[in-house]
Amino acid sequence: PYEKKLPVQYVYEFKLVDEDIKLDTREEVKSQLPDILGRALARSWVDPKYKRQLQECVHTTLLEGGVEIPHDYICEYETTSGQRAKIVVFEQTGRLKLRVCSLSLTMVASR
Repeated sequence: PYEKKLPVQYVYEFKLVDEDIKLDTREEVKSQLPDILGRALARSWVDPKYKRQLQECVHTTLLEGGVEIPHDYICEYETTSGQRAKIVVFEQTGRLKLRVCSLSLTMVASR
């Protein structure tokens, strides 16, 4: 006999990395975080919900994406006057805030 089945609700979980990672050193942060943040910014272009999440807290978004960075790193989401998103990463050392890297994506069209 025929059974009517309800559609399956598929929830796509977006991960920034294949396997969860923990970036412990400044060198690891400088070498791996720009690529990871690039993926996060690219996702925010096509996913408004993800963009809001990234704007609210970059640290939480990274954790949910499988990336853990030390708490003495500050990640700030900024937009320029042209509304281009940018993430700036700082290392908090005592009272000083040292800029580690900055990342923004630009779309270029060519023929």
